[in-house]
Amino acid sequence: MAMQKPGEKPAMSGEYLEVGPRGGQVPAPRQVSIEKGDTPLSPTQKPGRKWIKVGPVKP
Repeated sequence: MAMQKPGEKPAMSGEYLEVGPRGGQVPAPRQVSIEKGDTPLSPTQKPGRKWIKVGPVKP
């Protein structure tokens, strides 16, 4: 899966998990649901972190 920066338009709808700059785990990561047509990806808790898609949108 490709990582995306905060503020970018998501490639696909789904659940996105906050990860470190190289894709590693971070303590207490945020997870957001992005639906088609939603606004760009949310800011992360610290600069340099990114978002990675982890699955489909949860109902």
